[in-house]
Amino acid sequence: MQNITPEEVKERLDKGEQLNLLDVREPHERAEFNIGGIHIPLGQVMMQADELENLKNQEVIVYCRSGNRSGQAAMILETMGFTNTKNLSGGMLSWQSKFGQ
Repeated sequence: MQNITPEEVKERLDKGEQLNLLDVREPHERAEFNIGGIHIPLGQVMMQADELENLKNQEVIVYCRSGNRSGQAAMILETMGFTNTKNLSGGMLSWQSKFGQ
């Protein structure tokens, strides 16, 4: 697993790049603010990994509130054979402090 900064992700999104984003926060956190992507809370990642099967060999950027849960999720995905997972460093807290909502 590698880390990716909010600046890198925002720049790529602003250019119109289609990113594989995975939000592992709880539904109420996602409702407050999100940057898109697939929503699978951390506790369900293993059970719902089949939804991500087609992304196994693609870049998957995982994010959460602060970067801790997304780091765990990225490691889980790696143990399941995902080859290019990236953790959004600092999570949505960092994103919002840099770019607002």
